[in-house]
Amino acid sequence: MQHTIPVDRVGPAGEEMARAVEKCVHCGFCLPTCPTYVTLGQEMDSPRGRIFLMKSALEGGLTVEDALPFVDRCLGCMACVTACPSGVQYAELLTPYRARTEKSRPRSFTERLARTLARETLPYPGRLRLAATTGRLAAPFRRFLPASLSAMLSLLPDELPPATKPLPRTYPAEGQRRARVALLAGCAQQVLAPEINWATLRVLARNGVEVVIPDGQGCCGSLMMHTGDGDGARDLARKNLRAFPKDVDAIVTNAAGCGSGMKEYGLLFKRQPEEAEGRAFAARVRDVSEFLAELGIESPPVSAPIAVAYHDACHLAHAQRVTEAPRQLLRRIPGLTLLEISEGELCCGSAGTYNIEQPALAEAIGRRKAQNILRTDAAMVVTGNIGCIVQIRASLGRLNKPMPVLHTMEVLDRAYRGMEN
Repeated sequence: MQHTIPVDRVGPAGEEMARAVEKCVHCGFCLPTCPTYVTLGQEMDSPRGRIFLMKSALEGGLTVEDALPFVDRCLGCMACVTACPSGVQYAELLTPYRARTEKSRPRSFTERLARTLARETLPYPGRLRLAATTGRLAAPFRRFLPASLSAMLSLLPDELPPATKPLPRTYPAEGQRRARVALLAGCAQQVLAPEINWATLRVLARNGVEVVIPDGQGCCGSLMMHTGDGDGARDLARKNLRAFPKDVDAIVTNAAGCGSGMKEYGLLFKRQPEEAEGRAFAARVRDVSEFLAELGIESPPVSAPIAVAYHDACHLAHAQRVTEAPRQLLRRIPGLTLLEISEGELCCGSAGTYNIEQPALAEAIGRRKAQNILRTDAAMVVTGNIGCIVQIRASLGRLNKPMPVLHTMEVLDRAYRGMEN
């Protein structure tokens, strides 16, 4: 097929990029689901506008600099993919385009510093804990810092959770073993919400699942992948290709962004020696809610009535198309009333490092999400991604309306253990 985009010159994913461009019929179904279009109201800040800009830049009609401000404002939430009647795989255009333009783009010193801090700390729990501890000391001086650095500090909790004991190499199933999985431990989550992993282990074990936590694993690479650092993402992903065993029923993750990133390993390693291995790895990745819903779970005991609002993490709902599984699990908890959030398809503004790189826009998007949550009159928010948890807590805090924001596994774990939510 003849493409208008010079696929051989734009990179390894040229065919996928051209196919995504050509499938778009500019119908506009994506507009009301795009957080930046809803917030800013400009065509070039919509998915179809960005597709036009990227197409023009790839064909040579526009310079990279002409398109970048609008492409940079994209959260990569993939709500447009869910809404698209033509099946445009927007991620197959956006991710390689960002990788292609990353090295040639102009950045200020502050932007480079914030990006370097994020890249060198977020994927490494030890460094992140040290940076977060240091950052709390700098919090009183936040107003004197550049916006991106100030945004980093604003997302930190008032007090870091205490470090928990290291995760075991294996966590045995309770009773008869029904499955055996390998768990991605994650990066920022181990520092900002370490209890999520322990809750996940207990819930899996309660339902007859033995869990392996492989030595040698690390960051999944999705933060770098989605911000254009393809080489850095591949370096991290290669460690996971080597570390995770093949004799398990699934590779399980409890962070939507990580699961989405690992399911894209085939695209990440396009035309690389590891392409086939990356695709095979990606095919075995499951979100923990997806895996448990397929396996079937034991109903928790009766608990006190509570109304919870479920927030669809974008990289779970849109990138992975997992929406019913977490709701199905939560409905198994007696006494729990599940409430839907208005404009639930819209992102909360986290989107990896977006709330650091685009702090003003992320705050506006987060405020809209928090206001919609408050309208439900829920007592708690439940979601499946650490980035969403941090962003929603901060957004509710800015409105002086704090409430618990927990992971789906934490809520299930509390129900199994008879704890008050």
